[in-house]
Amino acid sequence: AFTQSIIQSGHFKAGDGLQPTTTATTVRVRDGKTMTTDGPFAETREQLGGYYLVEAKDIDDAVALAARIPEAKRGSIEVRPVM
Repeated sequence: AFTQSIIQSGHFKAGDGLQPTTTATTVRVRDGKTMTTDGPFAETREQLGGYYLVEAKDIDDAVALAARIPEAKRGSIEVRPVM
């Protein structure tokens, strides 16, 4: 319902769920050599479960959208601008 509401409002630009961290591969390049490690970069209790790319007029608008994501009631939502 949340996803449909931000699509209809015009805020939604892209987004998707992610497979569990057990499917992750971490990539590092050191001294010109590419190294891969199975799993996430760091041991952590929090995991990125998915993402929404939205267009918001300012940080307050972005925070208001993030607060509507159902998972915000059980976990946390990180908001950051794209480069």
